[in-house]
Amino acid sequence: MELNTQIKKYRAKMNLSQEELAEKVFVTRQTISNWENSKNYPDIHSLLLLSSLFNISLDQLIKGDIDIMKEEIKESELHKFNRNGSNFTILLIITIISFVPLTIFLNIYGLIISIILFIITFIYSLKVERFKKQNNVQTYKEIVAFTEGKRLDEIEKNQEYGKRPYQQILLMLGSALITLFISLLLLWLLKPFL
Repeated sequence: MELNTQIKKYRAKMNLSQEELAEKVFVTRQTISNWENSKNYPDIHSLLLLSSLFNISLDQLIKGDIDIMKEEIKESELHKFNRNGSNFTILLIITIISFVPLTIFLNIYGLIISIILFIITFIYSLKVERFKKQNNVQTYKEIVAFTEGKRLDEIEKNQEYGKRPYQQILLMLGSALITLFISLLLLWLLKPFL
């Protein structure tokens, strides 16, 4: 049974209108309507109030919807991770490509703009790294499996865990070399304008 059906059933059993139920759980009538029409789910505080009010266990109230709620939370987290990762990638590319031209053409103002871009890029990189640490995914294979909603088996996890230090060093060196190459290329391309 779904949560919306449960709320409707127990509300009707107690002869409460949506407005009366809303007052008892400290939400609006519209919120109750949204719950009953599966437009959204109650937060944990509201679930506890409903469970107490209906005099049923929390398990009885949300039976069957736990998996749906977990999936929605997971999808929300993945969406946030993907958005932060995309923002980081775009900002990193813009920061790398724009550093030399901004510094050459706008002097100190270009340097200030580059520093601001770098700080914003750094903030997004911290968000991505925090998410990876919270979910214990560090290597490329772990990240891909996580974004596909899969988990690595114990052997694969141990293999990936062993690769982590090496991959981080290689990633750092690779990023530094790519940045150096792009900066030198831009400097060479802009040399006639100097």
